[in-house]
Amino acid sequence: DDDDDDDAGEQPIDVSTDTRLRRVRISRATGIEWGTDLSFSFVYVRDMDPAGSASISGEIEVGDQLCELRPVAEGGEATNLIGAPFDQVMNAFAGLDRKVTTLDLVFFRGTKDELKDACSGDSNAEPEIITITVVQNKGAKDETTRYIQAMAGANVRQTLVDNGINVYQSVTRWTNCKGKQLCGTCIVNVKEGGADTNRKSIDESSTLRENPESYRLSCVTFAYGDVTVETFPPIKAAQWTR
Repeated sequence: DDDDDDDAGEQPIDVSTDTRLRRVRISRATGIEWGTDLSFSFVYVRDMDPAGSASISGEIEVGDQLCELRPVAEGGEATNLIGAPFDQVMNAFAGLDRKVTTLDLVFFRGTKDELKDACSGDSNAEPEIITITVVQNKGAKDETTRYIQAMAGANVRQTLVDNGINVYQSVTRWTNCKGKQLCGTCIVNVKEGGADTNRKSIDESSTLRENPESYRLSCVTFAYGDVTVETFPPIKAAQWTR
C-alpha cells in the first residue's frame, strides 16, 4: 500500500543531491513576497517581511528559487514547482486545506539558469554573461561610459562597487548602509534594460515614490540581461530626509 501511495503523488525532491538545495519548515504565513522571471514562471523569493517566518528562520535568502511545496499534515503530498507559472504556484498555496499551518518548502540557491542546468544534469554549462553599461556624470564634461561583464542575476550595486564605481551621492558615500536597503541612497537610473531586472518591491517603490519609474535602489536590483544604468541621477530633495 505504501508503494501505491508513493506512485500516486510526486516524489519529493532529494535535497542531498545538490548542496544548493535546502528544505525549510516554516509557518504557512511565510512572510515572503514572490517574484518571477520575465515569462512569469520560475518563482523566487523577491523580498521577505523581517518579522515573517521565512526571514526569522535564517535559512532563506532573497533570490532563492522555489522548487517544492509540501503541507506538513497527514497524507501531505509534495508538489514540484520548478519552473511553474506564477498563477500555478499561488494556486498551490491557496488550495491548501485550512487546517494546514506548517509547510516544507524546498529552495534552490542560485539563478534560474543554474537551476535549469541542475535539473538537466548539465553542471558544466557555461554561465550566462551580461553587460552592465554604466554612464557616470551624465551630461557633464567628464561624462564617462564603462562596460562591465557580469553573470546573469548580478546585483547592480555590488557589481559597480566591486569595479570601483561609487553609487552614493554627497556624504552618503561614507554614511550609507552597505547595501542593506536601510538608507535608500544608492539610487541609479536604469536607462535601458529595465525589463531585464527584477520587479520593485513595495518598500523600494515607496522609497522612490517621488522619482521616475526607471530609478532603482541598486542594492536590491538584479540584472538578468544587458542593462544601462546612470549613476548620480537628479533626485528630489525629500530623498535626503530618509
